[in-house]
Amino acid sequence: MLLSPGAIAAQFEYSGKVGTEQRYFVDQGQYPKQFAHTQQSFFISPELYWQWNSGDDSLTFQPFYRYDSEDNQRSHLDIRELSYIHVGKDWELKAGIRKEYWGVTEFQHLVDVLNQTDGVDSFDGEQKLGQQMVNLSLVRDWGIVDMYLLPGFRERTFSGEKGRLRGPLPVDKNNVDYESGAGENHLDLATRWSHTIGDFDVGAYWFHGTNREPELTASQDGEKQVLRQYYRQMEQLGLDIQATKGDFLWKFEAIYRSTSAEDFWATQAGFEYTRVGVFDSAVDLGFLLEYAWDSRGEGDTDSPGAAMQSDLFFGSRLALNDVQSTEVLLGLGTDLQHSATSFIVEASRRIGESFKASLDVRVFQSSDKQDAWYYLSNDDHLGFTLEWYY
Repeated sequence: MLLSPGAIAAQFEYSGKVGTEQRYFVDQGQYPKQFAHTQQSFFISPELYWQWNSGDDSLTFQPFYRYDSEDNQRSHLDIRELSYIHVGKDWELKAGIRKEYWGVTEFQHLVDVLNQTDGVDSFDGEQKLGQQMVNLSLVRDWGIVDMYLLPGFRERTFSGEKGRLRGPLPVDKNNVDYESGAGENHLDLATRWSHTIGDFDVGAYWFHGTNREPELTASQDGEKQVLRQYYRQMEQLGLDIQATKGDFLWKFEAIYRSTSAEDFWATQAGFEYTRVGVFDSAVDLGFLLEYAWDSRGEGDTDSPGAAMQSDLFFGSRLALNDVQSTEVLLGLGTDLQHSATSFIVEASRRIGESFKASLDVRVFQSSDKQDAWYYLSNDDHLGFTLEWYY
C-alpha cells in the first residue's frame, strides 16, 4: 500500500545546522608549539527523525563533525544520538547512543554524570559526547524512576599539543589506563528518581561505574613529557533541587563520591532572580549568584581534582524578547582560596529565519600556581560563531 506524501512527511523529518567558529586569542601561546592568535573551525550536525505507530515508536540520528584549522585533536567526529524510543502507557524505553542531562545550576554541573565531556568542542563543559545506554523510565504517582545500563565508556577529549586552553603538558590521547580490568568495556549502572512536589523539582540518583573525570599524571613519551589519563571506578550519590518562588529560582546540587583513592562531598547552590518587563518594556533582566564548595579543599589546597573548593559566581542574564531572540549572559567567578578570577560573556541573536550569531568572551586571571586559571593566563580570547539552521 502506497503512502501519501502527507503521511510520509508526518513520519520523517530532516533538520540540522552548519556553522563556522572564529577564535582570536589576545596573547601568544604560553607553551611551546601552541598556535599564535587565530583559530577557525567548521562544524556540521544533521538530524534525522523517524516516527511510526502513531508516535509511540521513534528513531533519532544526530552525528556531529568539527574540523579545526590549528588543532588536529579538535577535529573530530561523534555520534551525539542514535536512539530508539518506545512509549508505553506508564513507561518508556530508550536504547542506543544518547545524551542525558541532569542538573539545575548555571556555572557548574556537579550532578551531570552520565555523558562524557567533549573538552575540545567547548571550554565550559556544556557539550557532551554521545553515550551508549539502555534507559527504562517508569512513571508513577510518586515520581519517575529511570534505570540505566551504560555499556562502553568514552574517554574525555583534550586539546592537542598545538591547541590552546590547555596546561603546560599536553594530554596524550593514546596513553590511557583504567582501574577496572574491563577497561572501556565496563558496564556502568545508574538509577534516578525525579518528582515535582509543589514548587520544588527534585532529583536523586545513584551511579556505579567509571569516573568521567580522569586523573592526569606526568608521563614520558620518547623525549617529551605528556599527561597520562587514568580512570578510576566510583560510586556517586547525587541530589538536585530547584524551587520556583515568585521571581526567584532557588538552585541546589550536591554529590558524594567514593573511589579507591578518596571520598568527598561537593555542592553548588544559589539563586536566579528575574525582573520581568523592566521599565515597562519587553526586556527581562536576571541576576545570578552561586557558591561552590568541595570538601577536598579543607586543609589541602593541593588536592588534585578539587578545581572549585570555595568559589563564588555572579552573573546577569538579559533577554530582549524580540523577534531575533537576543540574549546576553555575563558571568564572573572568583576563587575565595586563591587569587583567581574568570569572566565570561555569552551573547546570541537570530538573523532572519535560518541564521544565528553568537559571541563568546573568556578572560582568566590568576597569580597562584595552585589554581587552574594560572595555566591559562595567556588564553583570554573572543569567539564568534555563525550557524545556519535548516
